[in-house]
Amino acid sequence: MVLAKNGMVATSHPLAAQVGLQILQDGGNAVDAAIAVNAMLGLVEPMSCGIGGDLFVIHWDAKTQKLYGLNASGRSPFSLNRDVFREKKLDQIPIDGPLSWSVPGCVDGWSVLQERFGKQDFKTVLAPAIHYGKEGVPVPEVIASYWKGGEKAFEKWPDSADTYLIDGKAPRFGEVFKNPRLAATYQTLADKGRDAFYKGAIAEEIVKFSEAHGGYFQRKDLEEHTSTWVEPVSTNYRGYEVYE
Repeated sequence: MVLAKNGMVATSHPLAAQVGLQILQDGGNAVDAAIAVNAMLGLVEPMSCGIGGDLFVIHWDAKTQKLYGLNASGRSPFSLNRDVFREKKLDQIPIDGPLSWSVPGCVDGWSVLQERFGKQDFKTVLAPAIHYGKEGVPVPEVIASYWKGGEKAFEKWPDSADTYLIDGKAPRFGEVFKNPRLAATYQTLADKGRDAFYKGAIAEEIVKFSEAHGGYFQRKDLEEHTSTWVEPVSTNYRGYEVYE
């Protein structure tokens, strides 16, 4: 059991937890810490987290004494409809590849959450992940094993291999992993905000990559993306209200 007087941070990686705790100690709130931690996990555990994915949030606001839900999941491209799957004789969405890609919702989720409930700005909360992306982080044993398990998948994605492999191999236990490209992307978000991701050069690169690999993204898919505030659903379990 862990007890704390003012706050605590629980993550799957000690360095990410340390970053979140530092944000709290520097005057940030739980939202600031959560975004900083999420950005760090995208660096230290890229097989589990990343700004290419979605974001779901349940946030308790002490001021209003209310629970808020945020659905920051991305939608499928406008041009990807049932007819495409019928033409390809598919009865379900593949688990990987261009037909599985949806708009990355994470960054917009960060922005919406930060604007409504955060105390600090993007520059502050992304600074730790930017620093470690440039300087590198040692790879834990468990994460190294996960990385090794997905090593073969990089064979058909040379750009990803260049980013996530070291000399063509998954980072080994204790090896220092750097991701300057992710650090540069975080820096762009810190300097220019979420629109840099959905309307700027990053959006252009996403669309360009999609077109080159048989995807269906268009600029408007990213430009028109929005997150949605929702009412969390709940159920009672042995006298406790459980929310999702």
